[in-house]
Amino acid sequence: MKPTHEHEFEAAPGLPEALPKGEYILWQGTPNWRVLAVEAFYVRALSIYFFAMLVLQIIYLMGEPTGFDYSAVYLSSAASLFVLGSLSLWAYLSADAAMYTITNKRVVMRIGIVLSVTYNLPLKQILAASHLHRVSEVDDISLKLKESDRIAWLHLWPHSRPWALRHPEPTLRCVDEGNACAEILKKAWTDINAQQANQVIPQQVVPTPQKEQDLKIWVALHT
Repeated sequence: MKPTHEHEFEAAPGLPEALPKGEYILWQGTPNWRVLAVEAFYVRALSIYFFAMLVLQIIYLMGEPTGFDYSAVYLSSAASLFVLGSLSLWAYLSADAAMYTITNKRVVMRIGIVLSVTYNLPLKQILAASHLHRVSEVDDISLKLKESDRIAWLHLWPHSRPWALRHPEPTLRCVDEGNACAEILKKAWTDINAQQANQVIPQQVVPTPQKEQDLKIWVALHT
């Protein structure tokens, strides 16, 4: 993958510096921007809302004694398209600027459109991981960190678990082939925490407002 201009000085795509001896890349990926637009920026929900409002406006204007005002409909349509287009562009840029990397020792998240930030998340600092299916083979993989390693939600968004505001969870958002990614991460954590692998404690599934029937904890890794 050829780095874009703003990332051309990276040691490798998604990595600010060369990996130390003994560490190697297991998986790399980026968000699917179309799914990200729907799930993080709510483009589909807003499209339905704007369409419903437009229909109501047309019905209202048809009953006006002064006649149907086409200019009002054109203005509402243009405003709706502008909002949806802006959010879609934001989703595309967010996905294009992001790079998720899983090595045999850590998870690296390079995110940010204007100001690129890289978060290094050692596997030993990950307490649990949740796997949320989105659509087809596109999934979210959220990482629960130790309390001492909290990252502000605003610094992560949209690369964070939805609705987890008090204890933000860095999330590999809308990644293709999410099941394979989850298995790779699970094996990497188990390998580096082999002495704790036999102390896995089931974690209670906490439903979220989005597709809670698909939410499942694929592993709970407690120290």
